[in-house]
Amino acid sequence: VQLVESGGGQVQTGGSLKLSCAGAGFSVDDFSLGWFRQASGRGREGLACISRVDGYTTYPDFAKGRFTISRDNIKNTLNLQIDDLRPEDTAVYYCAADPSWYRGRLECRRREFASWGQGIQVTVSS
Repeated sequence: VQLVESGGGQVQTGGSLKLSCAGAGFSVDDFSLGWFRQASGRGREGLACISRVDGYTTYPDFAKGRFTISRDNIKNTLNLQIDDLRPEDTAVYYCAADPSWYRGRLECRRREFASWGQGIQVTVSS
């Protein structure tokens, strides 16, 4: 399982960004997938996750409304649309994958995912 993130960079406050994660060695529709981020000096937090089989999506309360996860089975990619970016969104963003099916109980927590991408920097300037 290999995951490679793209689409990061520097954006202005209020702007939008779409991150992509290309999967290799597996099919994204066979895995539960997620997006996480880690700001400097902080732990890794879940942003949006999607379960295999039923496509059940999970967003932590703070991420609802600005973050949208989607899966492209043809391109074998996972995407994250981020709107209304703020300086506090500055972080390294990671995609993750796991073959487990959480049957509607996906919590979007780090412990639920076994494979991780290298991460990509997103910097939001004011």
